[in-house]
Amino acid sequence: MNASAELLKELRIDRKAPPPPAPRRWPWIVAVLVVLLALAVAAWALLARAKPVEVSTAPVVAIGQGSASSSVLDASGYVVARRMATVSAKITGKVREVMIEEGMRVEEGQVMATLDPIDANAQRSLNAAQLAAARSQTEGLHAQLRQAEADATRLQELVDQQLVSRSQYDQAIAARDSLRAQLQTARHNAKVAQDALAIADLGVDNNVVRAPFAGVVTAKAAQPGEIVSPLSAGGGFTRTGIGTIVDMDSLEVEVEVGEAFIGRVQPKMPVEAVLNAYPDWKIPGEVIAIIPTADRGKATVKVRIALKHKDPRIVPEMGVRVSFLETASQQEEQPKGVRAPAAAIVEREGKPVAFAVGREQKVELREVRTGIALGEDRQVLSGLSAGDMVVVDPPATLKDGDKVTEAAAGK
Repeated sequence: MNASAELLKELRIDRKAPPPPAPRRWPWIVAVLVVLLALAVAAWALLARAKPVEVSTAPVVAIGQGSASSSVLDASGYVVARRMATVSAKITGKVREVMIEEGMRVEEGQVMATLDPIDANAQRSLNAAQLAAARSQTEGLHAQLRQAEADATRLQELVDQQLVSRSQYDQAIAARDSLRAQLQTARHNAKVAQDALAIADLGVDNNVVRAPFAGVVTAKAAQPGEIVSPLSAGGGFTRTGIGTIVDMDSLEVEVEVGEAFIGRVQPKMPVEAVLNAYPDWKIPGEVIAIIPTADRGKATVKVRIALKHKDPRIVPEMGVRVSFLETASQQEEQPKGVRAPAAAIVEREGKPVAFAVGREQKVELREVRTGIALGEDRQVLSGLSAGDMVVVDPPATLKDGDKVTEAAAGK
């Protein structure tokens, strides 16, 4: 009992005893505040440094390059063929067969049509018979001449022996000379008959119409049974041609240029042609010649232009627009390099530099070599390339690697 009572007394709270002293925590609070302040200062510095600098930018434009495609004059015209022919027969006759169609390609000498050759064949048969008769007459006279020469030789021997009279010998000589003359005439007649037969052969060949050159048939003008003639007979019943052939390799462009602008056009001048049918297809070419005459009614001068590319899509009489480009000498007169705003070029450490905007909107400090002044711009020979974006009026504090942003309009 006594032991238990003592234990309970020890567990009793003594409310009269003084409280224990409180622990001192202010050094830890001060340390935490110092750390937080340092972190805030570092974060402010990082945020201030990462803030982009507002600047104005401008593009760098190429000069001297691409000037060959600048047009000094524009004109319109048509595609024409320098080699085109309406093929006809040399004689008047009735068409027997036509062997061409539109769009068909023919070679030089290819048969395009034939005429009815009845008259020509009859004339040739007659001339052939005349030649045969002339040759037969020549052979007969030749045989008679051989006999007369033999008689004259025998009479010569008899006259020397005084067995025949001299008059008989003279008659034989005269007959021999007469046969010689007749034979010569017969030979000439045979030659004439042979020439006449050759002409008759040409007459037969004239009934065949051939292509004068290789090309493409653009028109078929005659049908079997019609009468064709190289000359117009009138009345509309006689055709003057079989068909039209165009040499597609001879296609060129003819344009009319106003008298006031013809001085801008020079021979061998480069051009760019655009067909009305294919507006997105640019065909290179060059000026062939300037026709030395003008049209007083339209006050224009005709210019011939050669196309450097041959293509089946180019056909005669197509409408075309032509741009006359600057010549090589005109290109050489243009300044070289690129042009940049003069306000974008500043001095750093005594050297001309420019700030080009690169990846992630960070500027790159580039040392440049400048040339002549081009109005408000400046020629830059090195350090910048066409298409670069440069900072105009860069701040004095702007450094290589700084991040920039485009200033809002009005600032």
